[in-house]
Amino acid sequence: MLSKNALRVLEKRYLLKNEKGKVIETPARMFRRVARAVAKGSPKLEKQFYQVMSNLEFLPNSPTLMNAGTKIGQLSACFVLPIEDSLESIFNTLKTAALIHQSGGGTGFSFSKIRPRGDIVKSTKGIASGPVSFIEVYNKTTQVIRQGGKRRGANMGVLRVDHPDIIEFIKAKEKEGSLANFNLSVGVTDRFMKAVKENKSYELINPRTKKTLKKINARKIFDLIVEMAWKTGDPGIIFLDEINRKHPLKEKIETTNPCGEVPLLPYESCNLGSINLKKFVKNKKIDYKKLKKIIKIAVKFLDNVIDVNKYPLKEIEKITKTNRKIGLGVMGFAEMLILLEIPYNSEQALKTAEKLMKFISEQAKKSAKKNITVTTIAPTGTISIIADCSNSIEPLFAVSFVKKVMGGTKLVEVNVLFEKIAKQKGFYSKNLMKKIAYKGTVQNMKEVPKEIQKLFETAYDIPPEQHVKMQAVFQKYTDNAVSKTVNLKKNAAKTDVKNIFLLAHKLKCKGVTVFRQGSRKEQVINIGKCKVCL
Repeated sequence: MLSKNALRVLEKRYLLKNEKGKVIETPARMFRRVARAVAKGSPKLEKQFYQVMSNLEFLPNSPTLMNAGTKIGQLSACFVLPIEDSLESIFNTLKTAALIHQSGGGTGFSFSKIRPRGDIVKSTKGIASGPVSFIEVYNKTTQVIRQGGKRRGANMGVLRVDHPDIIEFIKAKEKEGSLANFNLSVGVTDRFMKAVKENKSYELINPRTKKTLKKINARKIFDLIVEMAWKTGDPGIIFLDEINRKHPLKEKIETTNPCGEVPLLPYESCNLGSINLKKFVKNKKIDYKKLKKIIKIAVKFLDNVIDVNKYPLKEIEKITKTNRKIGLGVMGFAEMLILLEIPYNSEQALKTAEKLMKFISEQAKKSAKKNITVTTIAPTGTISIIADCSNSIEPLFAVSFVKKVMGGTKLVEVNVLFEKIAKQKGFYSKNLMKKIAYKGTVQNMKEVPKEIQKLFETAYDIPPEQHVKMQAVFQKYTDNAVSKTVNLKKNAAKTDVKNIFLLAHKLKCKGVTVFRQGSRKEQVINIGKCKVCL
């Protein structure tokens, strides 16, 4: 049974339309279309794929739902494209990125090979404008290309911490609204982190000449990253050495997809899908038998996508079919914990997460065939709305909140489990729900029993350290990476951000992102003072 918000999202973005823009497909027909296309002529697989999707037990990434069985046929969510230090490379890659965005995919780039601002351009005797100027060009191009008319393009821009333009890069999103189509991450090294801890200098190296331009204090740069992340939410950090230590291939990874969950080699693409954990609790216990069955079907589904996919470039097709990277992840973890009566902010939650992800990883690998990577924790933006569950492994964002999707459509989200428990335990009232929608949290509400308050602690109620610990536990059993945001209250200090970055490095996360409530005027999700809800 699909929720009202799920139907709104499906009608606006996923269901097929005719030339006049009228919806000509039902959700059931959409699942049938996708199942048939991915099953490659097997009636048995088509039936299995249809069932897991229509039961909302597993959903693939958005491009697969949108494009499977259509002329577009591009089913991957994530791509990484190379950028070399030449105008030809920069603009050839931009053209490929535009085609990917048009088909519904997102792109990641490392701008680290581009010579710094002020460097010489021998062919013209001119002066180089530096990587940030080209990020601006990429951002503008993305702005004018709607993803298949269905969603705006998304990009990841990475610059190594030892690039001479690193300060300009760190400050690139300081002004509200700048580079709106990019997430930015600084590619940091263990050497840099060691210099930060020891308050020492490190070298900035010109990528063109490979020579040291100057030395700079590592803590000064680290503090600037902290300040900008606190102020704007960007940049995040990716730990390049940790990524490459865990990468099963010799080639070095330099960047990730737009949300950081899939570090990829140049021209690689990855197909993602997520299991809805909300559907796997039976009598207050995890139903591992059912989970095992769905994992097997999901892995087969994602592996099949590699073969039926229509690739935008021959280079992408070749390396994707050679390495066969897939990313099976989860969503609805917060609801699973609630159904198990385990507070997210507890040691028990961490132990449950570890046992769960270990099981998923082991079972997924048993089902895999030559797939270099099998697991990923993706952010599950709109597919979690379709599945009517919480995003990824995030705690509940709020018991009630307003979410902006699809170019400004406002959806009011109310947690159905809270409503159900409130009614069962006899403290439900319409006035209470309005009050919660206004505040976004049930903490310190006398109408709500203490144990229920604890169970329904939200992203901003939970200490930042617990966010990072949860990410690290899932990362331990995830081949690719974990997309997770550490949410901070508006009054959080810069030292909180600093401690998050240091803890993420210590616990061997592959990257980390923070977002402080109210640090940007435009937010995707809003809580508190919800006039729509009153």
